[in-house]
Amino acid sequence: MNIFNNLIQQSAKIAPPQPQVLGIGGSPRKGGNSDVILQQILTGAANQQLPTENIHLRDVQYQGCLGCERCRKDKICTGLRDGMSFLYPTIIESQGVVLVSPTHNYNITAWMKAFIDRLYCFYNFTNDRPGNWSSRLAGQGRKAIIAAICEQENKKDMGFTLDAMRLPLEALGYEVVGELPVFKVFEKKKVKEHEEVMLQAEKMGAELGKALMQ
Repeated sequence: MNIFNNLIQQSAKIAPPQPQVLGIGGSPRKGGNSDVILQQILTGAANQQLPTENIHLRDVQYQGCLGCERCRKDKICTGLRDGMSFLYPTIIESQGVVLVSPTHNYNITAWMKAFIDRLYCFYNFTNDRPGNWSSRLAGQGRKAIIAAICEQENKKDMGFTLDAMRLPLEALGYEVVGELPVFKVFEKKKVKEHEEVMLQAEKMGAELGKALMQ
């Protein structure tokens, strides 16, 4: 349990982030289109001489938020001690983040939803009702890119996928500097054949890198 205690103590203190990019993949399918897009965006950021890290949520053992509210006092999630405990320090340290999810039933995947819900611990709340709130990650120049992939033909059929990533990130204090919706792609790695999408993904990553270095 000491390792979790150390992680909790480390994560409860929000230090200024570093100009590095954390990529979060929400697809359960290894080596699929979401993975390809995420890597392409990170390649663009890496070409700007920024450190990057790639994490696939399918490889992390974690749960969704329990709503225990212990984080209001502890300033980090202490109600659960799992794979997210290991991710919090990197999230805090990384000024840039990239979220990529395929569309599942008009929305992000369950893996991505659980990840976003576990970021609730970064909010401060007042004791009045209805309570005011603020984010401990805000005001630090944090920036993000979001991308969604589906086999359907338009944003209507993609549903809430982009909104479900953008709105929580903005509430946490991130500036979303790029959004990439990808349509009509389903077969594994088929997105590699869409040259325009691949170029756009790399360009977005490069623009994120440039924005973080300003």
